[in-house]
Amino acid sequence: MKALTLEKYGLPEEVLRFTNQKIPTYQKNEVLVKIHFTAINDYDWSLVRGKPFIYRLMFGLVKPKSKSLGMELSGTVEAVGSEVTEFDIGDEVYGDTSAYGFGTFSEYIALPANALVHKPKNMSFEEAAALPHAALLALQGLKDIGGIKNGMKVLINGAGGGVGTLALQLAKTHHCEVTGVDLQEKFEALSNLGYDHLINYQHKNFTENGIQYDLILDCKTDKSPFSYSRSLTANGVYVSIGGKITYLLSTLIIGKALSAFSSKRFEILSLKPNQGLKEIEEMYVNNQIKPVIDGPYPLSLGPEKLQEFGNGYHIGKIILSLGT
Repeated sequence: MKALTLEKYGLPEEVLRFTNQKIPTYQKNEVLVKIHFTAINDYDWSLVRGKPFIYRLMFGLVKPKSKSLGMELSGTVEAVGSEVTEFDIGDEVYGDTSAYGFGTFSEYIALPANALVHKPKNMSFEEAAALPHAALLALQGLKDIGGIKNGMKVLINGAGGGVGTLALQLAKTHHCEVTGVDLQEKFEALSNLGYDHLINYQHKNFTENGIQYDLILDCKTDKSPFSYSRSLTANGVYVSIGGKITYLLSTLIIGKALSAFSSKRFEILSLKPNQGLKEIEEMYVNNQIKPVIDGPYPLSLGPEKLQEFGNGYHIGKIILSLGT
């Protein structure tokens, strides 16, 4: 089978290679999936570069222990293990595989049955590959941790990415006033998606404009909790889903201290993969949520598109096709 694999750390177009791999064998509790589409995520960008350094502590100091990339998929079940009862050959499936392993930048993958769910018939394979990771970061961040309510003032930092575009739609189901922070070049598209206000982070620091929000969802944490505190209302909630390690640590430590002396809360989301997909599916069926897709592109363009992802110029989810 064809796969996009990582040989060493560096820039995507320099270190990613197309290789021929054996179709993986599957265990009695696993399914073998023919992958149709996959998606690019922050994990892939960080692992390829070996940055931040904590990734090297987890995946190899000098070179990556695993050559596999990719954590979202949509596809068709090709074979099932003897103990699998949830799926049959030919079932259409999708999911975020990160709790069980990586390797969706390939034509086939073997995974425990628990890593996947049935794809709704009315959802395309492209859309199914775009939803599991980003939609649940948005849902768990805004609802489960943020406690979103009707009419809130919400700010989304990283407005144009996969999480940001889905978080906007989730917030609008609660009739929230939503401000997005991203590049000026994306403003027309983001305004058309429904953002009420937009801030160009290259020219303005939203924590210094005097405006306060009930809920901040931050995909790009790069400031201290003291800065974010200025932008929260008295009972406001700040939720980080990722960013620079030093600022994430300060959010974890200093943010908790700030919370102890005020009614503001500072939280870091630890994603629970695939938990909440039924709710996302219901919203999809009711036309309340629809992924914004950049692509799909052939897997051969994976290195180029991963670099574009890292540069932050994309809108929505970058989807790669495995040729089916």
